Amino acid sequence: MPGEKSPEDVIQRSSSEFDTPSLEEHRKTQTVVSYNREDIGNADNVLSTILSPSGREVKVTGDVDDAMKLALESQRIVISPEEDARLVRKIDLYMFPLLCLLYAIQFMDKISNGSAAVMGLREDLKMHGDQYSWVGSAFYFGYLFFNMGPGQYIFQKSRWLAKTLAVFVIIWGTFLALHAAPSVTYPTFILLRVLLGCAESMVTPTFTIITSQYWKKEEQFMRVCLWFGFNGLGGIWANALAYGLYTRQQTYSMEAWRILFIVTGIITIVVGFAIFFHIPDDPSKAWFLSEREKFMVVERIRSNQQGFGNHHIKWYQVKEAFTDVRTWLYFIFSVGSNIPNGGLTNFMNILIKNDFGYSTSQSLLMTMPTGAVELVVCPLFGYLSVISAKRKVPFLQYRLSWAIISALISVLATCLLAFANSSPKTKLAGAYLLYVSPISFICVLSIISSNTLGFSKKWTVSSINLVSYAAANLAGPQTFIATQAPSYTGAKIAMLVCYAGTVVVLAILFVINYRENLKRDQIQAERGPDDIIIENLEFADLTDKENPNFRYAL
Repeated sequence: MPGEKSPEDVIQRSSSEFDTPSLEEHRKTQTVVSYNREDIGNADNVLSTILSPSGREVKVTGDVDDAMKLALESQRIVISPEEDARLVRKIDLYMFPLLCLLYAIQFMDKISNGSAAVMGLREDLKMHGDQYSWVGSAFYFGYLFFNMGPGQYIFQKSRWLAKTLAVFVIIWGTFLALHAAPSVTYPTFILLRVLLGCAESMVTPTFTIITSQYWKKEEQFMRVCLWFGFNGLGGIWANALAYGLYTRQQTYSMEAWRILFIVTGIITIVVGFAIFFHIPDDPSKAWFLSEREKFMVVERIRSNQQGFGNHHIKWYQVKEAFTDVRTWLYFIFSVGSNIPNGGLTNFMNILIKNDFGYSTSQSLLMTMPTGAVELVVCPLFGYLSVISAKRKVPFLQYRLSWAIISALISVLATCLLAFANSSPKTKLAGAYLLYVSPISFICVLSIISSNTLGFSKKWTVSSINLVSYAAANLAGPQTFIATQAPSYTGAKIAMLVCYAGTVVVLAILFVINYRENLKRDQIQAERGPDDIIIENLEFADLTDKENPNFRYAL
């Protein structure tokens, strides 16, 4: 009838025209929009629209996360705390041993270069001047290239995430073993390092995605601390293997450093096959979970406001990643954190031998405690952060606080390494303390996992972060200038400046996220209960800037 108002008009009229309804009365007027199986995958089918925290209208379509299929079947099952705890233990038991082993091996592969350097690699390949520095950088040329596009495209489009990773692991193990070929010359060795970097570059972003698929936001930091901390085991393992080979080198028919590459390559290939058959591509394909447990995984990660992934590249999400200030804070942080890492990975053995005054065999042994520090401290900091969060300890309840503490320890350690010239033991203590520094990088990885929503955006942000990681590690060995040997004072000063900069960046990131959460809480309070409720909105593959229900982890 003319002049008659529709229910929608009534809902949208100013509340001043009516008595304020009770919350229960308001809920009766709400429209519930549900997905069905026909909606899934249809990007043109707009179910509804919502307002983002910035006030922009966001279309909610059928181009959703892979977890939506299970979410439609789960019917919001009720999970007891005991069931939830059993499920987490089961996932940890089946997933973590192999993930941690692979991460140990990828670090073992990286530092095998430094071990080989003091075992005769440089002399046998007739390196001179800064040529060895370029050996360290060559790996990250490949890492950088592959993260700038090919890697993200291949892994996001693939529906077999773990199996694709396994193939790359087997390829990198093959390249590593080829380092020992008798025909290898310096140019060939550089090419192999580049190819190795390409093959190995997808480990960290894939692990970040896997972590977000199975564990809640508040659980992720501890898990990243665990698998990243196994870098330490890789360091101990590589140096112990190198020491054993070096002390028996007279009994072999080829150089000990060549055998080191062959053994580590074979171990990598074996683990690659284990990954292929053991690690599922996503929780819906997890062979060790029952149907109910798969539903439970979906229900428990609802609070993450993200699911398993989406295999369509959404270019607006890629654009949002490039325009998000957090992306560039991650970028700057990774540069500051990894320039020192790139130098130390390749030069720690050389520093201990030439600057601290130890023999070759002693330097291989004295490097082993660096791995022990990382192996113990990373999980310890993760555990302390969990306890602090549960008890709401001021400042320490936030994971970014532990990142700042780690960065401050790194500044202190660098000062000991750089300025304690009269005491080799003090410098050695500083070198060991530097292996607390990965905590801050771990924190940023877990923050990217928790705080970057939208699968295309997550891959893009992760790739940009790892581009800076690769570029910084590429530049790191170049700070060790041959004319400054054996003390390499310039490299130590560069490390100090970089670690100090990371403290500032982490503090800025904390403030931005904290203020944004307060802003979103205020906006939600002003808007009141939504007139439209979209069921399973958590799995609609919205970005963190689009989803009004999302709050940034600190």
